[in-house]
Amino acid sequence: MTYFVTGTDTDCGKTLVSSALLTAVAGETVGFKPVASGCEKTEQGLRNSDALALMAASSIKLPYDDINPFAFAPAIAPHIAAAEQNVALTPARIQAQLNMAQHLGADFVLVEGAGGWRLPLSEGHYMSEVVQAMSLPVILVVGMKLGCLNHALLTIEAIERDGIVIAGWVSNQVDSTMKNQQENLASLQQMISAPFLGHIPHLENATAQNAAKHLNVTLLA
Repeated sequence: MTYFVTGTDTDCGKTLVSSALLTAVAGETVGFKPVASGCEKTEQGLRNSDALALMAASSIKLPYDDINPFAFAPAIAPHIAAAEQNVALTPARIQAQLNMAQHLGADFVLVEGAGGWRLPLSEGHYMSEVVQAMSLPVILVVGMKLGCLNHALLTIEAIERDGIVIAGWVSNQVDSTMKNQQENLASLQQMISAPFLGHIPHLENATAQNAAKHLNVTLLA
């Protein structure tokens, strides 16, 4: 099964949750990060820390360029970075790179987005169009901080309006000082009808293995 992982915002913990899911699921797994900005220049080429984390958590090992085909050095919005390099960052090109995921024989495939649900691409397109074209169910990561209730509900409304199924959601405690953490989590559980896959507390050692202990992957269809 292939899922798309999106979040309520940038830095909400999509990669931690994705890595944890890849670690928790039994069978052959692989994670993709098709578009990434803020990449580091290395002798092997541009490398993104999120994509490297997904590679480390995947049981199927693929070349970096297959995992992250569109990599940009500036830590800015990908569509701006792409425009600066005259790269056509279109849904069709991204989907063409991801189609190979259907031929890997993997039991569990994750495609991690960048930013939030309505990430802009080139020519007035959005990453959400890729998800629609591939009919991928979504796993939503809610970054637990002030304002997360509004961010979560608006993101869910947009996903469902686009005709996409939300297969499950994960809350990730990005702000350890957030007031009324349990009350906010309870409100989200009451308002979101999709399966609740778990709450990842603020971890001092935020590894995929430690985060996976807080997830219930059996709730995924």
